Amino acid sequence: MRQDNWAPAPDGATIVATPVGAINMAALSMTPEADNELAVTVPALSRLGVRDFRCYQSADLKLDANLIVLTGANGAGKTNLLEAISLLAPGRGLRRAKLAEIERIEEGVAPVGKGWAVSARIETGLGPVDIGTGRLQDAPERRVVKIDGVVQRSQTALAPLLAVAWLTPQMDRIFIEGASGRRRFLDRLVYGVDADHASRLTAYDHAMRERGRLLRDGRFERAWLEALEREMATRAIAIASARIAFVERLGTVAEADLAPFPVPDLSLSGEIETALRTEQAAEIEASLRERLASLRRVDAESGTTTAGTHRTDFVVTHRVKRRQAADCSTGEQKALLIAIQLAHARLVADTRGEPPLLLLDEIAAHLDRGRLEALFAALTQLGGQVWLSGTEREQFSALTGNAQFFHVAHGKVMDQ
Repeated sequence: MRQDNWAPAPDGATIVATPVGAINMAALSMTPEADNELAVTVPALSRLGVRDFRCYQSADLKLDANLIVLTGANGAGKTNLLEAISLLAPGRGLRRAKLAEIERIEEGVAPVGKGWAVSARIETGLGPVDIGTGRLQDAPERRVVKIDGVVQRSQTALAPLLAVAWLTPQMDRIFIEGASGRRRFLDRLVYGVDADHASRLTAYDHAMRERGRLLRDGRFERAWLEALEREMATRAIAIASARIAFVERLGTVAEADLAPFPVPDLSLSGEIETALRTEQAAEIEASLRERLASLRRVDAESGTTTAGTHRTDFVVTHRVKRRQAADCSTGEQKALLIAIQLAHARLVADTRGEPPLLLLDEIAAHLDRGRLEALFAALTQLGGQVWLSGTEREQFSALTGNAQFFHVAHGKVMDQ
């Protein structure tokens, strides 16, 4: 790996010096120097660096634990660090932000387009791997990814290295808002055990957007529309099948006793998923193609796509109370979300042979002390690296001696 322009950071991590006005390509990588101090049995970050990211001009963290706690006032920058970690996996991260939105803004002035960078070292059973990602000045519309100093063709190269899952305060409303949020949550969970799911969704969404564009423009070219509808139908069957298989597996894992967290009953509400339980996939695919063709005029007038797996809903029910999650209390909804995430972490561990890296933002909100301490015990037993954030250190006092604590204030990160 090239090491020109490298300079040591104050905490001992070594990050490339960033020239004024541009993020250097090397800023996407950590150097291979300095021995790792983290005893690792599963993939975990031992270093994290950010440059011109959200509220951070720069931050460099050296990590030596599997439980990492970030505390600080609201708006201090805790979630920004978690977002940076979420971008070490394929996708748009926990905020689903556009690349330009992530760049640091100085004193209310709009970003000048010089880019941003996130770099990390992952400790694995086979040795350390240095990864980085960012938006560069000469590639403003593309997220660049480097692994051990080598630029990758796409974000999907990150998938085998690290599975990342998260819960954020915005997700606390997932059961009472529209189906799209629940569907994205489900599909993100599926990624953890089925890396091909992302490419299926990307291909389906691309074909759906192209079909919609043709219809909006009044271009009813039969050959083009048939090709796009064929692609949509093929991908829809694969997407629905993957969701069905995943929900069945996750439901089985969720049967485990995680008191005081409730057991969630999980199901899918979607015409294709429902049909696949009693009909042949080839018949459903042909039927969807015919339906899409018959709906062209309707979709052109409405500006939407009426049929397809993009309308599926993920249904969660509190088993003991026999009540859908949307009808449960705020605390019960949070407990159901955590139960699903813990079950997912165990499923990922069974599938990949290692648990995911978990990001739990403001996790103490709406949890009583008993459930919070039960969560800490479950996370410790899981064995993977977990990042937790909250406003007060007292919320995490049960982890003293077993976690590494950082205090975040005004875009600065300090050891506690």
